[in-house]
Formats: sequence, structure tokens, C-alpha cells
Amino acid sequence: MASHAHHVELDPARVARDGLAPTLAGGLRFFTAARILGGLFAVGIVGFVLRLSGGFEDRTAWGYYAALFSFLLTTAGSAPFVAIGLRLTRADWRRPIARAAELFGVVGLLLLLMFIPLLYLIPSAEGRRTIWFGLAGAPHLWDTLAVVLLVVCGLLMLYASAVPDLATARDASPPGPRRSVFAWLAGRWRGSARQWALQRGALTLLGAFYFTLLVLVQTLLSTDFAVSLVPGWKDPLFPTYQALTGFQAAVATVVLAMVVLRWVGYKDYLGVDPFWGLAKVLLALSLLWFYFWFSGLIVLWYGRQPVEENILKLFWFGPYLPLFLATFVLNFVGPLLVLMWNPLRRSMVGPAIASAMVIVGVFLDRVRFFVGAFSVEEAGHALEHVPPAHLPDGIDLMLLVGGVGGALFIYVMATRLVPVLSIWEIREGLLLRARSALVKLEVLVLGKPVRGG
Repeated sequence: MASHAHHVELDPARVARDGLAPTLAGGLRFFTAARILGGLFAVGIVGFVLRLSGGFEDRTAWGYYAALFSFLLTTAGSAPFVAIGLRLTRADWRRPIARAAELFGVVGLLLLLMFIPLLYLIPSAEGRRTIWFGLAGAPHLWDTLAVVLLVVCGLLMLYASAVPDLATARDASPPGPRRSVFAWLAGRWRGSARQWALQRGALTLLGAFYFTLLVLVQTLLSTDFAVSLVPGWKDPLFPTYQALTGFQAAVATVVLAMVVLRWVGYKDYLGVDPFWGLAKVLLALSLLWFYFWFSGLIVLWYGRQPVEENILKLFWFGPYLPLFLATFVLNFVGPLLVLMWNPLRRSMVGPAIASAMVIVGVFLDRVRFFVGAFSVEEAGHALEHVPPAHLPDGIDLMLLVGGVGGALFIYVMATRLVPVLSIWEIREGLLLRARSALVKLEVLVLGKPVRGG
């Protein structure tokens, strides 16, 4: 099979050296980024304390916090999906980016902490129209269980993928505390055939569980923290829309992570192929965004009941109309116009621009729905009054900046423990490559690994 891979001669020793460099040594860029992001995280913590001092009685005041949680779940929490999908399809160009995607699983620790205050902001399912039908402990118990399982599954999947590289770090580290840490994490890994078989089986199983739990959590979050808070809002496609935008944002997040990795020194590993491959996926997801958005909107549009008209005014054509228009451009029109052209789609610039637009669009989309839903204070079975747009105050801005900074801070700190390059996968890929002549061209031929036997 011919490939348009980035033609840079690599060898296993260099891959191990480059992959372990930030883990074993750090560097000026690492410590500078850690200080800046740590400072932003501290600003967010101060903002949270200030918001918490006002209590939970005014749910509207927590709207941007809920939007931030959903945004981080949609981006960082969904990013491991990229590694799962590409590994299951055996895309060879995934190898340099798989670990960068899986490493976002550590942000789940922040999401788990952020989820706790949200439980105090939603009422019990008793006496309300929800998806729970009177189930005991709903929605608090079951939402918490789903989030915990998602975070644990993401961490286990990252660990299962990183064990061979942790063993490499153990063997390459000089005697000392760090070597002891790597030795403890790597356990008894020696790279036997049985260990490799167990590792691959664990990755497949955990990947399937993570994908299922991610869709489940997106469904529960969108219904319990948005749909059920707005009287009379009935939209069975909204959870699917939320999950789809999560996949779209996951691809965009990984593309932007690749841009940063190239900037910090991994140009030889991240050529055009990963950008080109993810660009095609991002284009398809952007087209699906329009399909699910239109499918959900058309039901309310033709229903024309008073409550449906008010919901249309609230989320689409009323106080949040500017956010809707911006989302429409950034999540559909912009990526379509950029990625429909082959020269841009096959470059690094085009996917990066489209991904940046998607990330901003998803953020505005989460603000539109969650801030709008948290602004509704009336109860009953129909929305009768459309509340005005809730603009962010200083504390909200502190929370937004600190939340994003905190997620990036945790990610950067995790690279000191887990190599950001999947060393074992890149080495495996080197064993499956060979250069061959095709007429007058030299092409890179990729083999397929033999499983079992």
C-alpha cells in the first residue's frame, strides 16, 4: 500500500530519545507553559470560590460554569475518541498522534471535580418531565456514576497504552526517584508476547467502553442540564446533536494539539498525512452538523405550538441569535469553505484554521444552550416567557479563562509522566515500512501487522 507519509528517516533509538525528552528532562518551554497555565488555573480557582460564596440559589449565575463544563467535556473529554477510532480502523498515520489524543483523558480529573457543584443546581426528577421515569436517585446518582466511569475508563485506557513507554522510560532513567516512579508504573512489563496480546485486548475493550460512555454522558448532560430545565422543550435529536458536536470538537482539538507539537519540536513526526486524514473526518462531521441541526430545528419550526415558538426564540431567533449565527458559520460554513478545496485540505494550514473555527463555534454553542437553559426560572409544562440573554460578569470570565487554563495545565503536567509520543506504536510502524520503486517514483510501502499466530 502506497503512502504519502512525511519522508523523514527515523530509527527506534531516535524515536525513544525524542519521545522521552520532555518526560525525562522537561525544558524551558515546558516550565514556561506550566507557569503561565498554572497562573490561569489559579485565576479560575479564585473565580470559583467567589461564585461559590454566592450559593446555589440563583441558578442563572452558574450558567457559564455549566457551559464551561460541557465545553471541556466536548473537547478534551472527547479527544480520546480520535485515538480509539483511528486505532480500530488501523490507520497507519495515527501513530504519532494517538498518545496526544489519549493524554486528554487526564483532564477527566478536572471534569470530575467540576461536576460536583453542578449536582446542586438541578432538582430531583420527581414531579418533572425527565428521561428517568421516577428512577430512585435520579438524576444525581446516575449522572455521577456515568461521569465517574467515563473518567476512570479514560485513565485506564491511557495507562494501558502508555505501559510499554513507561517501561522504556524506566530503562532509560538514571537511578533515582523518577526511575522508581517509572518502575512502579511500568510494573512487570517486559514486552513478552502474552503482555502485548493483553495490552492490545485491553485497548480494544476500554476503547469500546469509552466510546459508549462518552455518548451516554453527553446524552445525560444535555437532557438533565439543558432540556429538562426548560418547560415544554421536547427534542429527541438534541442529545445526538451534542454527541456529534463532541466528535467534531474532538477532531479539532487533536488537530490543534498537533500544531502545538510541531511547534515544540516534533515536525519530523507530524507531516501532512495526519492533518490530511483528520481534515477529511472534520469535513464529514461538519456536514453532519448541518444535518442534525436542521433535523432538530425543523420539528420545532413546523410544530408552531406556543411553547415551541418560545423555545425557538430562546435558543435560535431571540436573545441568543448572534451566538446561533456565529455557531452556524464557525461549525458549518467556515469548515466547509476551507476544507472543500483539495489544496487546503491536504495542507497543515487548512485543517488548523477549520479546527480553530470549530473550537470557537462549539464554545459559543455551549454558551447558547446551557446559559439559556440555566436562565429559565419558571416551572410548569410550557415555557411562557423568554428570558433575556445572560451576559458574563467578571467572575464568569475568570471561570472561563481559568477552566481552559486548568485543563491545559493538567495536560502539560501529564507529559512529564507519560510520553506525548506513542513510542511503541511509532516503532511498530517503522518495522512495517519499506521503500520501493514504482516506475520512476520512490514510494513508501506499508505492511499489515500479523495478529496472533
